[in-house]
Formats: sequence, structure tokens, C-alpha cells
Amino acid sequence: MGENPSSSGRQRADARRNRDRLVAAASAVIAEAGAGASLEEIARRAGVGSATLHRHFPRRAELLEAVLRDRVRALRDRAEDLLAASSAGAALVGWLRDVVAHAATVRGLGPALTGYESDPGFSPHTTIREAAQKLLARAHREGSVESSVTVDDVLQLANGIALATESLPNPAQRADTLVALVAGGLLHPPSSRKPLDSTIE
Repeated sequence: MGENPSSSGRQRADARRNRDRLVAAASAVIAEAGAGASLEEIARRAGVGSATLHRHFPRRAELLEAVLRDRVRALRDRAEDLLAASSAGAALVGWLRDVVAHAATVRGLGPALTGYESDPGFSPHTTIREAAQKLLARAHREGSVESSVTVDDVLQLANGIALATESLPNPAQRADTLVALVAGGLLHPPSSRKPLDSTIE
């Protein structure tokens, strides 16, 4: 007799839920303990056994890449949502806060993945850069950000804040303070804004 289709479907759904729980738990534990976080603790927080973790992620690097992919996808989706925000400048700054928080909580993932042959179609830098470019272009058109500000300026700013605060007792709070401070220099006040001609790319 063949396998019951409904039973097979339930097993696949259970496997997907377990995988999602593992990635979410790993993201939280890595934010606290870094890329060398205990796999046993990750499994415990996900509510699964170590065997289930290793079945989904035979190597630590595979789990780390899944966490990174999940975080980058969330930043991309957040940027897409913010394209509909009423203020393009505020949307850009809000997204920068998310990027800085991301950078602070995935510390050590880059070095930990050195030598790991990841999916060649997955490029965190490209994904984040493209998302930033869309938000920045909209802020340029609105006139809330100087047209000379480039996407490299914006991302290097976020990276610098993350690096400057990652070793502090409360990095997230300090980073948020610095982003707010920098926003004062990045954004034009509404009264001084000069929207770009919409025909100019």
C-alpha cells in the first residue's frame, strides 16, 4: 500500500514548522551568545530534540546561513512595506534602525561562514543594497535627503554605528540613539525641502 497523502502532508507541515522554530530560536540565541551559540540551547528553545536540529541542519554553518537568510529577507520585506509610508525620509531612517539592529544581532556570522559554500544565488549585501536604494531614491524625490547622498553613504553609516556599539552593555539602545542623532544631519527639515523633478532619474 502507498503512503497516505494526508499523513505525508502533515509530516511535511510538521517538518516546516520545526525548521521555522529552529531558525527563530537560533536567531534569538545567536543575538545573545554569538555565532558559537550552543546548539543544544537552540534545540531546547525551539522545543525539539537535538536529533531534529541535526536532521534539518547537519552542519552549524547551514543553520547560521538560514538565520542570516531569514534576517535579510525580513529587512527586504520591511523596506518594501516602507515604500508606501507617507514620509520617505522617516521611512529611510526607520529602516536604518532595523539594519543597525540586524547588524548587532548577527555578529560573528560572517567569520563563522568563512569557507562555507553557501547558495550562490543568495547575496545578503546585494539584497540589502537594493532595498536601501529604493528607499533612498524615494527620499531623494521627496527632497528630504540631499541628492548627493549615496546608498554607500547610508549603508556605511549603518555599519559604522553597529560596529561602534556592538561591545557596549546595551548596544541596541545606544545604536538607536546614534541613528536618531545622525538622522538630524541626514534629513532636511520640511520647510527647506526641494523635491527633485520627477522626470529626473
